[in-house]
Amino acid sequence: MMGTGTAAGPEATASDDALVSALRAGVVGEVRPGASLAELTTLRVGGPARVLVVAERDDDLAAVGTACRHHGVPWTVVGRGSNMLVADAGWPGVAVQLGRGFRGLEDGGDGRVRAGAAEPLPALAVRVAEAGYGGFAWACAVPGTLGGAVRMNAGAHGGQMADHLVEVDVVRFSSGTRETWPSAALGLTYRHSALPDDAVVVDATLRLEPGSPDDLKREIREIRGWRREHQPLNEPNCGSVFTNPPDDSAGRLVEAVGGKALAVGGARISDRHANFIVTSPGATATDVRALIREVRGRVEERFGIRLRPEVAMLGDFRDGGLDP
Repeated sequence: MMGTGTAAGPEATASDDALVSALRAGVVGEVRPGASLAELTTLRVGGPARVLVVAERDDDLAAVGTACRHHGVPWTVVGRGSNMLVADAGWPGVAVQLGRGFRGLEDGGDGRVRAGAAEPLPALAVRVAEAGYGGFAWACAVPGTLGGAVRMNAGAHGGQMADHLVEVDVVRFSSGTRETWPSAALGLTYRHSALPDDAVVVDATLRLEPGSPDDLKREIREIRGWRREHQPLNEPNCGSVFTNPPDDSAGRLVEAVGGKALAVGGARISDRHANFIVTSPGATATDVRALIREVRGRVEERFGIRLRPEVAMLGDFRDGGLDP
């Protein structure tokens, strides 16, 4: 559920103690100064957040927005960290994760279900299949949350969020208010939405089709089997590193330039799928970033195609940037 923003304020040099006190005064969820973000990302690398907040209600998100504006610190939202690379120096602001208060599933009838943004997408795919709703089995292959899937219009195996979204509710950090956005207003394109940076997805209504629970669960097993065979599920990774160019495959391009033989420090291209980077103990975010740059440069030099990273970069990498 990646989303970042900044909030200039009169106390940009305020102490951590003042920031933490302000957060604890307005948040019922957990507030953890200096929390490791590596533990919250699937790559398992990167530094800590200045403060981690586990939000449990709309008012928690509003309180984070107020504290960030008042103390002049940036904020970011993390889901399951499956498409995120955190700099080794960490994140100098507030990182927000949605807690169990933003989970849940409601069957609205007529093929519509409403789910909390913190629901893990693989688990949600299974739950709706068990309820007899089809067309969503592809989501078992996306290791993120529903909120993150909405923001990036996630997809796999021929399906994507845009196929199902009716509307989403967001809470704006800038105002603390909840808004409902119809799917037509989301600007959904390939791995992209037009949601503002300060909009935190808190729930979504999906339109699904009826299906046999047994058939749907069989489809999920087949997708999971394919993933076990073709993707490095047992090693730390961030999912697909690059989006696919039009009419081509990022994995094919990376493999064509010898990507599967490449490694930097503790990061290497997976031998199962060339669009995946895996890490080993001792790896750093700098290793991963350098490998992304190397692969991207090789593909551009040989094919004239500039691959666009799908993984979000969080923090200061001090390497001159990695533009889209």
